[in-house]
Amino acid sequence: MSTPYTTNNAGIPVESDAHSLTVGSDGPILLQDHYLIEKMAQFNRERVPERVVHAKGAGAYGVFEVTNDVSQFTKADLFQPGKRTRMLARFSTVAGEMGSPDTWRDPRGFALKFYTELGNFDLVGNNTPIFFVRDPIKFQDFIRSQKRRPDNGLRDNDMQWDFWTLSPESAHMVTWLMGDRGIPKTYRHMNGYGSHTYMWINGAGEKFWVKYHFKTDQGIDFLTQEEADHLAGADTDCHRRDLFTSIKRGEHPSWSLKVQVMPFDDAADYRFNPFDLTKVWPHGDYPLIDVGRMTLNENPEDYFVHIEQAAFEPSNMIPGIGPSPDKMLLGRLFSYADTHRYRIGPNYTQLPPNRPHVPVHSYAKDGPMRFEPARTGAPYAPNSYGGPEADLTRFGEPAGWETAGAMVREPYKLHREDDDWGQAGTQVRQVLDDAARARLVSNVSGHLKNGVSAPILERALQYWRNIDKEVGDSIAANVNGG
Repeated sequence: MSTPYTTNNAGIPVESDAHSLTVGSDGPILLQDHYLIEKMAQFNRERVPERVVHAKGAGAYGVFEVTNDVSQFTKADLFQPGKRTRMLARFSTVAGEMGSPDTWRDPRGFALKFYTELGNFDLVGNNTPIFFVRDPIKFQDFIRSQKRRPDNGLRDNDMQWDFWTLSPESAHMVTWLMGDRGIPKTYRHMNGYGSHTYMWINGAGEKFWVKYHFKTDQGIDFLTQEEADHLAGADTDCHRRDLFTSIKRGEHPSWSLKVQVMPFDDAADYRFNPFDLTKVWPHGDYPLIDVGRMTLNENPEDYFVHIEQAAFEPSNMIPGIGPSPDKMLLGRLFSYADTHRYRIGPNYTQLPPNRPHVPVHSYAKDGPMRFEPARTGAPYAPNSYGGPEADLTRFGEPAGWETAGAMVREPYKLHREDDDWGQAGTQVRQVLDDAARARLVSNVSGHLKNGVSAPILERALQYWRNIDKEVGDSIAANVNGG
């Protein structure tokens, strides 16, 4: 019997489950990719009313203060020398529901909203600098593999390893997830990363590529699998509780922001594709540059109002900051705002945590729960009644890059050192010490022995041997030895 072909919801055959439609292999994603839009839009509407991902979390208000001059790289308001900017942070697990334990092995969301003088800037990342997939057309499938089975409502390691082993680009992220940082001790004891590559533009119009690293000032710390399993039953909300109580007693957690900056023209022949979300830029190539410090010093007055209704979206980029050819980032520019319109409503930006701290001059109007009029003179543009006008001369051309090519569904163009296993192997051999490697082997072995079926198990063991043969053999010995 032949394998059935994938269709969209109208039964029309789909060309690819793995690659979005782009202009050239490294080009921007096209809005006419109706299958990608259908997948993202439908995925965003799968849950009511909790977030479809990152449902369980905690957050607080604070301030970001610039401590170093990086104005030679960006004109963005919040990164100018000596600037202090009010902000909101939300930390979360990814796969679990609202009532799930804080200590499941899972990536942690690290979402930030900065209330700048030119509107809100949102940085929506994780506690890892990388991710499982590099194309947004696979994101929905990845998340479903980490959620619950449709037949019995249970989470299933077999589904997870089935997806991971069929998606070798996941190897780097899975190595992080199964290591010590897969379960942080608290939200205060983890780093945060913008993960994607972004663009910075300075006052002269020069462009740079940038990656954000928020280094915890409390120090990295983690829970062992045994400690996490105990807390999952003893204190399901331990991470939410810890963040709230530490701020309440005046122990304000902080993170130091550092960035990696790549000259614009370096990207074309860098040894790794710099826009591939499954890769890092080694610090030896692009060292960390100090920027400032984020401090959380105020608990929300009401959790639901300020944290549950908080809406973070990567498309909130102020002048001086722009996107890159990172396909995952380009997909998220649509997906997050669309989710908020569905989950909270079309006027979600008027809610307290999402409201800019500057006047809004938007032609958006009407819709449920709108309570601020447009105040534009007339509900259309251009108009003759004193309405706001876009100002290209003041804010410059939008951030972008030159691209050309045929419309294709292809992976990124490979750079000279690109592969799916190399950086994961480097992490295992050069970043982890012997004790951390032993814990990695134990964590993976325990996960694989919990319901992973024979064909997928064999693929998983080979997956780890591809990352590092010695570690893979140790995992195989543990699994096969009982």
